[in-house]
Amino acid sequence: MGLGNMGFAMATNLARKGFRLTVHDLSPATVSRFLAQAPHARAGSLTEIATSPIVLTMLPGPAAVQHVYAELSRLGGIRRGALVVDSSTVDPMTARQVADKARSQQADAVDAPVSGGVGGAEQGTLTFMVGGPATAVERARPLLEAMGKKILHCGGPGTGQATKIANNLVLAVSMVGVSEAMNLGIKFGIDPKVLAGAINSSSGRCWSSDTYNPVPGVMENVPASRGYSGGFGSSLMKKDLWLALQAAQETKAPLPLASAAHQLYALMTSDPSAPEKDFSSVFEFLQGHK
Repeated sequence: MGLGNMGFAMATNLARKGFRLTVHDLSPATVSRFLAQAPHARAGSLTEIATSPIVLTMLPGPAAVQHVYAELSRLGGIRRGALVVDSSTVDPMTARQVADKARSQQADAVDAPVSGGVGGAEQGTLTFMVGGPATAVERARPLLEAMGKKILHCGGPGTGQATKIANNLVLAVSMVGVSEAMNLGIKFGIDPKVLAGAINSSSGRCWSSDTYNPVPGVMENVPASRGYSGGFGSSLMKKDLWLALQAAQETKAPLPLASAAHQLYALMTSDPSAPEKDFSSVFEFLQGHK
């Protein structure tokens, strides 16, 4: 369930690896597009999904996850003995609620959010951060290995989500830092490719600079070089930072940089054209504020 940028690519890899898929999405056009390139898959209702031996969800956030699993319960619940894998990025509490619902229906559940972006989803090289009992994680491993390269068992229910939130906090803060630095250097007249090369061979090197640089023209095959389209939306990064701040309240962990990054992405996404742009478009936003 869920054929967005990530879910579409993940499901494509499952189909290529021989999994027989029943797919569901709120967009009939997206389902049709998927079925056109995965002829052995089929569209299905929520009721059909609920009766499947494996239920995999890739949804936009906690509200969507809570709604879908409440609907599945209303329709009779998950099939007894099924495996539930939620790869959405949500708060640990929601992940634990999904696990509790599955357990009450004698099903296994793992929270398995991902890192690697749309490119990693398309290439089948995602990293899965997995929370749940060891037996459930091992049941999920063949499925996850069909979509990813690294499977990390982080602990009990909810720990996969906690790990993902921590990772995306680092990602957001580093992207803001790289964007600020690149913008500053460009304003000094430094060629952006030269500046990126210097950073990437020095102590400032990081994924946001050497793999996903936010400046158009510095790298090929990244969102910055195609109008910030086709990546990880700024609204989703804002949501993930909000999840980190919510978790900080629960754990009493100070997150001053996450708070500043969240405010920046909240300001960015107030522009109607910005929420769907890749989160690296923070560089573009900073350029506009002289």
